[in-house]
Amino acid sequence: MNPLELARARPGEAFTVTLDERPVEALPGQTVAAALWAAGVTAWRSTRGAGRPRGVFCGIGVCFDCLVTVNSRPNQRACVVPVHPGDVIRTQEGTGRDDD
Repeated sequence: MNPLELARARPGEAFTVTLDERPVEALPGQTVAAALWAAGVTAWRSTRGAGRPRGVFCGIGVCFDCLVTVNSRPNQRACVVPVHPGDVIRTQEGTGRDDD
């Protein structure tokens, strides 16, 4: 059974955010990570040095694998930051910068 049916949840209207200048559809109440996952994006940060891809690891804000830059603020944990209409999300390399 669909979880939305079980909870009788009715999400609000979808809105658009951008990831590296690409439009991504999101729903009210989603985190940045949830919106990106729903759009098929599973990695949005690369590690310092080796440049290995990272996305959600713990999903509860404890680790730092899911860091993104949101509205020019680097090092935001995508798994706990709620997404808002018009947010500008950028993938992040290493520790990120706020000079976008």
